[in-house]
Amino acid sequence: MLRTETCETGGVHDPTVLRAIAHPVRTRILGELAAQGSLRAADIARELDIPANQASFHLRQLAKYGLVEEDAAAARDKRDRVWRATSPDGLTVDLGSIERAPGGAAASRVFRGQAAAHAHELVDAAYSDDREPGTHRTVAEHTLRLDEDEARDLAAELTGVLDAWTERTRGRDPRRRTYTVLQLLQPTPR
Repeated sequence: MLRTETCETGGVHDPTVLRAIAHPVRTRILGELAAQGSLRAADIARELDIPANQASFHLRQLAKYGLVEEDAAAARDKRDRVWRATSPDGLTVDLGSIERAPGGAAASRVFRGQAAAHAHELVDAAYSDDREPGTHRTVAEHTLRLDEDEARDLAAELTGVLDAWTERTRGRDPRRRTYTVLQLLQPTPR
């Protein structure tokens, strides 16, 4: 799970780490690790439909920036490499502090572009005619009148619900597939 905030708090505030997660494959890998827990490169490759060597490369890059680590307890033997997210509850990206750091504005532009493209893909898929059997889709838009504190409280409540569902369903269950919830809370554009 990846949260982006434009406030003064947050977890990721280093432009180099932001560049590492700006890659769409790495963002997907972090999402799968959050949803399923510890995974091997081959598992990630299968889930993302990419070659195993590509999954291994991106895992090593994420490890280089401290975002994933080996999970020796989940390995079958010393040669088996199993990976887990170092922050299983997700990452919060603090764009405000990143943009003030050297190189941060450029890193933020790259990240914002990738995140916007990913959001467009999700919305396009949600509204497409391609309905896979055995899947569920919901698109909901709610309009509320809130002040800034109420908006923060609502975001925290919604995140709490999603965190509880993530924890409750985390793991590899062949009956389940990974779903994405895209949550936007912002003033209505004028």
